[in-house]
Amino acid sequence: MPVVAAVPGQVRLAGALVCAQGALGLGFAVALVLRAAGGAEQVGDVLGEAGYFALLSAAVLAVGVGLVLGRRWARTPAIVVQLLLLGVAWYTTGPSGRPEIGVPVGLVCLAGVALLFSPKVRAWAEAVPPPGS
Repeated sequence: MPVVAAVPGQVRLAGALVCAQGALGLGFAVALVLRAAGGAEQVGDVLGEAGYFALLSAAVLAVGVGLVLGRRWARTPAIVVQLLLLGVAWYTTGPSGRPEIGVPVGLVCLAGVALLFSPKVRAWAEAVPPPGS
């Protein structure tokens, strides 16, 4: 039976980053609801978009909480979220012409990927003791 390693600090830090991304997504959903309440032209469409973002953001927040709590299942979905958001950051930086938004988002995503692929986190995720212990 493999020895279960303690949860590395990198996992909890990555979890905090993912939690922040989920919370920002929920904030965006709230902003959409406020826009609809303020008289948006297509209220149904805006509320549908808000519901979509709320659902996705709640899932991202749950993944972040899972990482903070040291749950191994949360690592893979967190990596997927970071890779998807890297695409969003690229599009925001280049084709959308908003590097002041895209570059910081991209850097946070790269930090998340680096944390989640660090040797200690990989060893923890595989439930084997980290090298040198």
